[in-house]
Amino acid sequence: MMRVYWLLVFCFVFSLCYGDNFTGEKLRGLDLYVCIGQSNMAGRAVITPEVMDTLKNVYLLNDKGEFEKAVNPLNRYSTIRKELSMQRLGPAYAFSKEIVAYSGHSIALLVNARRGSSINSWLNGSVDKYYESTLSRIQVALEKGCVLKGIIWHQGEADCKYPESYKEKLKLFVSNLREDLNVPNLPFVVGQISQWNWTGRDEGTVPFNEMIKEVSSFIPYSDWVSSCGLDFYKDETDPHFGTDGQLLLGKRYAEKILQFYE
Repeated sequence: MMRVYWLLVFCFVFSLCYGDNFTGEKLRGLDLYVCIGQSNMAGRAVITPEVMDTLKNVYLLNDKGEFEKAVNPLNRYSTIRKELSMQRLGPAYAFSKEIVAYSGHSIALLVNARRGSSINSWLNGSVDKYYESTLSRIQVALEKGCVLKGIIWHQGEADCKYPESYKEKLKLFVSNLREDLNVPNLPFVVGQISQWNWTGRDEGTVPFNEMIKEVSSFIPYSDWVSSCGLDFYKDETDPHFGTDGQLLLGKRYAEKILQFYE
């Protein structure tokens, strides 16, 4: 029994010293991906038992400015989120699994989304300070030695009535982020909102989604992901994606981000 006791003690101490606690020098060079936007990024889809696993080789920035092993809901540490009970499955889960499977090494993840947020609240200098709060969290991760590799953005349900003005605001948002982070070629991938018409307008989400498809023409080093074929969380009166849709959306985001590094 004594041998078993000391073996357990050794294993515990070994895990503390050499385990997957990513601090200090272990963060040097770790790829960082930032996932931001509104409710479909925060996630409204049901968290099934299949997606409650601890993500292997994925480390999430927590509310203490440290990295911990990532597990759903990934927007739990957002500094701008609504109540925790509203944070469910978003695209960051499948996105990070796909990135790790392709790269074969650990990554850092920062998820900072806010349900119902307009792009106006994300602009630098807005009263809501979503931009400043997110920028501050990115800088914390960079100071720990992470290397920023890309941003995935899913937002627009609150603004889809005005695609042309949204386009100009998105250009400004991305330009400010790249300038403040001093990464002029930072990959930025935007997702289409749902294809079904929950808006009550004849044109529905079509004009907005068509504008998103052209993002690389007005924002350099950017791309878009399709929302075609994604299921809905509730019904066609609701803009949120379901569990299967979020898993597919995350994979699509990963495929587009990875193309920047081929």
